[in-house]
Amino acid sequence: MKYIQAEYSGPLNGTVHIPGAKNSSLALLAAACLADDVVTLEGIPQIDDIKLIAGIGRDIGMEMRQNGDVVTIDPRWIHSAVIDPGKASSYRASYYFAGALLSKFGRVTIGFPGGDNFVSRPIDQHIKAFQALGAQVQFFNDYYAIEARELNGADIYFDTVTSGATINAMLAAARAKGRTQLHNAAVDPEVVDTATFLNRLGARIYGAGTDRIRIEGVPYLNGGSHAVIPDRLIAGAFLMAAGLRGGQVTVMDVIPEHLGACLAKLEEVGLELECGESHITAYGNGSLKATRVRAGMYPGFATDLQQPMTALLLQARGKSIVTDRVYPKRFAHVPQLRRLGAEIELRQECAFIRGGRPLQGGWVHATDVRAGTSLILAGLAAEGTTCITGVEHIERGYQDVVGSFRMIGAKLSMRELEAHELPDIATTQR
Repeated sequence: MKYIQAEYSGPLNGTVHIPGAKNSSLALLAAACLADDVVTLEGIPQIDDIKLIAGIGRDIGMEMRQNGDVVTIDPRWIHSAVIDPGKASSYRASYYFAGALLSKFGRVTIGFPGGDNFVSRPIDQHIKAFQALGAQVQFFNDYYAIEARELNGADIYFDTVTSGATINAMLAAARAKGRTQLHNAAVDPEVVDTATFLNRLGARIYGAGTDRIRIEGVPYLNGGSHAVIPDRLIAGAFLMAAGLRGGQVTVMDVIPEHLGACLAKLEEVGLELECGESHITAYGNGSLKATRVRAGMYPGFATDLQQPMTALLLQARGKSIVTDRVYPKRFAHVPQLRRLGAEIELRQECAFIRGGRPLQGGWVHATDVRAGTSLILAGLAAEGTTCITGVEHIERGYQDVVGSFRMIGAKLSMRELEAHELPDIATTQR
């Protein structure tokens, strides 16, 4: 069994190049199914979730080849819209195949989304969009089926802001007949990236990046190429690393505008920032201020960054409060941080952090990608050695997490241990 070993590393200094965004890549690869010719995507990270998509692609006849960060997809030989429930439940964004394949095949069967499970990731807004376009949905034990003889444009009003459902509705509406308008749409960069890609293929999508998106359906889509946006979530975590013990970290190949809320909060806690056209440098002085963080939908502070931010605030003297109403159960990292000596109290959707207390290395377990990032940051600031299991969750989002952190001077290594040698790592509150 693999685990990551982190040693106290002192101030972190260095430069790291940021890969393409995982969340955008998962949508783009499914969106490629809509095309009628070969598609090339640049900047796709070599992570486990991409391997899962390749497996699904093989099952349905989609040819997919990856050479470095360049992926070539040939959707012309897709012969099936039946997605294996087991593979679909292995990662959250499998639901994009429903929107991408429905207009071509008229019926899609697919397993419920899985991956990081914060109690549940509801798909009710996805279903609402499909039904508004004229589809019928049936639910079974481990999968659901969506069927429509014809998709017709409609006005869709989302009950809550949701990036996944916004993208899925765009995919389904791109080749529907007539006009579709999405109201209360998500404005995330990943939504804009997906719309930009589809428009390159000949789709007619207007207003992405605002809360009202208009889609004029087209009968077919051409092939083409597109470069995925940088991963703002990975970039934010590396910038936080500069504040652990004071240091200087530069992230390259980023879009600073995508990190507005994160950068504002880092300045609030005491980091100095320097932004260029495609890079950001964070300077830590070894002294952090306690603060309040409220996770929200973009352009607010990303829920994916509240976990690494919690690790950073452990170094800030005083009382900080982290609130997450997007995924209120996204606090599985807190019991693990307590194993390292963190003083954190959970009350519903809030974590109350008493920072400035020393951390001591120990065994901890990552339950999802961002929890793993949080534990790595805490381990680098803790005295002694920290061993992190659950590496498979971290590798779902990082191409080379150990190599990337080593670029900024982190004492991090990948180790192997027999299962019977592992200590009992509790995932509940001590």
